[in-house]
Amino acid sequence: MSLFFWVVLFYLALLMGISVWKSRTIRNQEDFMVAGRTVPTNKLVGTLLCTWLGSGTLLAGAGLAARVGISELWLAAGAWIGIVIVFFLAARVRRIAQYTVPDILELRYNKWARILGTIVIVIAYTTIVGYQFRGGGFVLNLVADIPEWQGVLLTAAFIITFTAFAGMLSIVSVDIINGAVITAAVLLAVPLVYFNLGGMEFLTTELDPELFDILGGQNWIWVMGVFFPTFLLLLGESNMYQKFYSARNEKAAKTAVMWWVIGTIIIETAIASLAILAFSHFNSLDPGNIMHLATEDSERIILHAARFGTEIGIPLAGGLLLICAAVAIITSTGNSFLLTPSTNVTRDIYQRFINPEASEKTIIRFQRIMVFALGILAWLLLTQFRTILDMAFTAYTMVGAGLTPALLAAFLWKRVTTAGGVASIATGMGVTLTITIINSVLDEPLIGFEFIVLPAAGLSILVLITVSLMTPPDPEEKWKLFYEKDVELSEAIDEFRENPSG
Repeated sequence: MSLFFWVVLFYLALLMGISVWKSRTIRNQEDFMVAGRTVPTNKLVGTLLCTWLGSGTLLAGAGLAARVGISELWLAAGAWIGIVIVFFLAARVRRIAQYTVPDILELRYNKWARILGTIVIVIAYTTIVGYQFRGGGFVLNLVADIPEWQGVLLTAAFIITFTAFAGMLSIVSVDIINGAVITAAVLLAVPLVYFNLGGMEFLTTELDPELFDILGGQNWIWVMGVFFPTFLLLLGESNMYQKFYSARNEKAAKTAVMWWVIGTIIIETAIASLAILAFSHFNSLDPGNIMHLATEDSERIILHAARFGTEIGIPLAGGLLLICAAVAIITSTGNSFLLTPSTNVTRDIYQRFINPEASEKTIIRFQRIMVFALGILAWLLLTQFRTILDMAFTAYTMVGAGLTPALLAAFLWKRVTTAGGVASIATGMGVTLTITIINSVLDEPLIGFEFIVLPAAGLSILVLITVSLMTPPDPEEKWKLFYEKDVELSEAIDEFRENPSG
């Protein structure tokens, strides 16, 4: 086995050790689901950053950047703008202090909004977890020559077991380490590769100028197609809301968002730059060369740069750090996106409708079972898509069209009605599912995966507004909880927690 394999193994053992250690401190569902609501700003920044920077960035985003250049940043910019908007909502979300996004949906709309919201999250998030499994398969194939399908199963086993041990407590604990590794690896690699390949002279003489064009040879329809999935996903991202609920207080939540957007812009830009530089070299090598990387394999470019880094100026230590960053990105995102739907099923279905009197121990045991069940579902969904980018766009659209319009309306539009919110969730989810299923059975997609967001989100928003205006306004007690800051808000929320159906 190579040195890369042993370093990956050591890093995974370190993460698992922390998870097992933290599992000893779990006392109740608040500890498991939202880390006891005690997470300080620095840990919140780390876990928000690590959760967002998943295989969608490391593999799909980097692969797209390798092919089209800096115009890939339109995909990343959707999240950047979304985070800025979230800055103004973070404190209010933490003040409501629920456990899940469907909690909010029922608080503002009704139980059907909760159920539909849970279905949306389970489908979207298990899809995202599925391509973290594939990313892990890529890593293990690269560092240990393990067949990719076996690597996928090993990655799945690790992520599922890790998440089941300690929930949110383990995730926020290891994400400080993961965040530091990711930041150091990427920011060190970019200048090393840039200067080794020839600096500005290499950029101006060897690379296609279109790689630095704002549209990359595409059009504005394409820009909207890649911008809005991440933008709408971010605004409805259940992991983010669940982590706001974990924050020590409102100030910690809001401060964390400010640093989160700064870190995300820097790291995503660095990953795109590294992908463009490294791919331009490896793709130009003779196809018979073991280091050659074909265009159809461009999603592996960051992993390839880590493994063969000495060829482009990255020393062995830098390559090892970069492969650890890849492991950190894949595992941290897989953990978080597996914890969230398991929390939703536990809190929003089992505890809400099936066993409202369940003890804390029963709830935690049920959620651990759901972690394993949803991990298996994620693996099954993985087999239904051609590329990680297709999976990413589908998952992003499912949340962005199915959840985000109704969720934002709860905070920003007093006139939205219960009927409008429920209809919007059903429409966004239904359109996304219908197009995805049709695409999966055709040789050529009916609508490109990067464009699904346009009809899905457009119809979801149209239905939200139209149905709301055609139905009587909701009574004030339905919406005032989302706008008031006084003691009455806290009392109303406490009452809802005790009797959600009342």
